[in-house]
Amino acid sequence: MEDWEAAYLAGIIDGEVSITLTRMHDIEHRRPCITVASTDYELLEYLQILTNGQITKKKNYHPDRHLNSFTLSIKAKNQVLYILISFPIPKSSQEEEKSILDS
Repeated sequence: MEDWEAAYLAGIIDGEVSITLTRMHDIEHRRPCITVASTDYELLEYLQILTNGQITKKKNYHPDRHLNSFTLSIKAKNQVLYILISFPIPKSSQEEEKSILDS
């Protein structure tokens, strides 16, 4: 990843990303999952190339009033940990990140 790509990804992470603990299977413990929701499919395609995530389309119940929306999910443990370690997280979230990485 080029320096400018990392900087761009850091900006997206800072403003648009949700980091949650998600159970992928019934018998597993929860693990970190990074998601980005957007109506800009091209942006998510580019982020998918950088992060190896998966893009899904959200159901649009009012297409006459709303644009189609998509979600990029990054669930692979090694990729999630790489992103969490590589990009600084605000001090208020550092304790949450520490508990996620310790589990």
